[in-house]
Amino acid sequence: MTTPASPLARLKDIPRGVWALGLVSMFMDISSEMIHALLPIYLVTVLGTSALTVGIIEGIAEAAASITKIFSGALSDWLGRRKELAAIGYGLAALTKPVFPLAPTVSWLIGARFIDRIGKGIRGAPRDALVADLSPPEMRGASFGLRQSLDTIGAFLGPLLAIVLMLITADSFTTVFWIAVVPAFLAFALIVFAVHEPRRPDQQPAKSPLSHAALARLGAQYWWIVGVAAVFTLARFSEAFLILRAQSVGLPIALAPAVMVLMNVVYALAAYPAGVLSDSMNKQALLILGLAVLVIADFILAKATGVTGVAIGVALWGLHMGLTQGLLAALVANTAASDLRGTAFGMFNLITGIVLLAASIIAGSLWDIFGAEGTFLAGAIFATVAILGILLFRPEGLQSDRPGACGPEV
Repeated sequence: MTTPASPLARLKDIPRGVWALGLVSMFMDISSEMIHALLPIYLVTVLGTSALTVGIIEGIAEAAASITKIFSGALSDWLGRRKELAAIGYGLAALTKPVFPLAPTVSWLIGARFIDRIGKGIRGAPRDALVADLSPPEMRGASFGLRQSLDTIGAFLGPLLAIVLMLITADSFTTVFWIAVVPAFLAFALIVFAVHEPRRPDQQPAKSPLSHAALARLGAQYWWIVGVAAVFTLARFSEAFLILRAQSVGLPIALAPAVMVLMNVVYALAAYPAGVLSDSMNKQALLILGLAVLVIADFILAKATGVTGVAIGVALWGLHMGLTQGLLAALVANTAASDLRGTAFGMFNLITGIVLLAASIIAGSLWDIFGAEGTFLAGAIFATVAILGILLFRPEGLQSDRPGACGPEV
């Protein structure tokens, strides 16, 4: 086996379109995370909602995004084009951002969060399929890892800006929400003018991407990945509970976004190297490692009594995200036929999104009944079940160390 190139050496080989999509994700995440890092605290401390309500809002919002992805992904396969749908999704998300500072009641915030996530749902599957279309098979892990790293850089810059602005404005949520509008519109402009659809002259659009025959073509390896990811999702409920956990041990409201900064710094640093590793090492082992890190993170978060303990748990949570999220995306891309990639990503996100709704409601209910310890210990149990599922059922593609060997390239 040849020695794989270092992560830095491989950066120059990643297509420009993947870089552009990563920057689009970065700017939109700066905007979204400036709002998302403050929204749970705003709902609980200003509007007086419960942790269960936060879980329901987050679960419904993310489930709506995931349900939308199946239709946008299938539509991108049927049209044979991805960029336009991705741009519509980013544009819709940008247009909803001004609603957050203008919302007078909880119902307005729920509506804004819901519509914002619909935009995410419209763009998600076509964008991921576009990354796969632009990337050589032997660099899929690195390409998805890079996009995820840039996305996550935005995800920690957003909360960092929120902290600074909250300190400067004496905890003015409305001011921060208004400033968050700007990077959202930058992201929309970037995808419109800097991202170009690759030519696929030999590929015919899928005629019925959601038909039984088309879904059957996705194959057993693909559905196994979806099943493992579904159990995994039960363990990684909304990050809103990380923020609430930090507040529960005494972190000041103005510093609450630091939770998301810490998590996403670790996530961003880990995602690209993990993606490069996934192109050349045993994918099953990397996935198990990521789940094991989540088990440890959940246990620490359950037992922590101070800010330091929560910080360690949050950092490990970010590490598990970096080890697993790009890997799962690359596995979906590699196991699905090229004319069904949008549908494959859409179905993957539909199922995991529905599970995320259940996970967030369960997490909120456990929090209200048993406190933070019950919520995070339940997460550790679900992650352990996912590890057992991987060990009991070992698809051939996940065991191969050959780049691009985790499934057929059609």
